[in-house]
Amino acid sequence: MDRGSGLNILYVDTLNTMHIPRTELHPAGSPFHGVILGAQAYLVGQIDLLITFGNRANFRLKVITFEVVDFLGSYHTIMGWPCYAKFMAIPNHTYLKLKMPGPNDVITVSSAFLHAFMCNHEHFELTTVVVNSSELPQLGESLAPAVLDYNKLTSSMAFRPLEEAKAVGIDPIDPTKMVWIGTQLLAK
Repeated sequence: MDRGSGLNILYVDTLNTMHIPRTELHPAGSPFHGVILGAQAYLVGQIDLLITFGNRANFRLKVITFEVVDFLGSYHTIMGWPCYAKFMAIPNHTYLKLKMPGPNDVITVSSAFLHAFMCNHEHFELTTVVVNSSELPQLGESLAPAVLDYNKLTSSMAFRPLEEAKAVGIDPIDPTKMVWIGTQLLAK
């Protein structure tokens, strides 16, 4: 469960463990940010998988689209808000429970605190290895166009588009209120 992810992520290792051939992937959209600070993460592709929550007496099935990524993760998959919305699920991170309506009763998915601690510890160790690796500086150099030098930015330049963008007014009364929309967005 990821309370902040706007993506459902499936790692290539998990895809391989499930014996799903890469021919089942369909082309992915744009890269995304937030995995490696300042760098873009590129997708291998997308895959639609049938996901089931519950038991034989009370279950729900939905097809969920996962973004398949080819980097190490300490989990098999990350289910984000798109999955929760489709299942109408509510995560409670304090009690490690995920609840959603089922056809006969509420479906509850639970975890143990020790299991969550071990996953977090493994994730911390993996993150530490990646950050301390000799490959990270080289990766940063190879992705230089996507990495911003935050020391050179002023407060008015803090958020700049990475591609050509068009200014669009959002408030007819105040013309200074603008949003920037990319002019090279992919059509879906």
